[in-house]
Amino acid sequence: MKPNIHPKYQQVAFHDTAADTFFIVGSTIKTDRTIELEGKTYPYVPVDVSIASHPFYTGKQKVAASDGQVAKFERRFNVPFSKGNKS
Repeated sequence: MKPNIHPKYQQVAFHDTAADTFFIVGSTIKTDRTIELEGKTYPYVPVDVSIASHPFYTGKQKVAASDGQVAKFERRFNVPFSKGNKS
């Protein structure tokens, strides 16, 4: 490998501001901010959403019913595909 072309890989503290949780992850991201966690100083990056606060992972996601579009199609073309008649 060529020397001095790769970014510095280091442990970085990502802060999920929505859930107020921290994740220590290896990354090459550059930041001027630092934070002290568990006696160590890490580069600090705030994030809006992570696995701790995203509705899909927390189980709070609302599933939109797709029946509306299917029913609209069936009414428009008079083809009842959702009733098991898939010929």
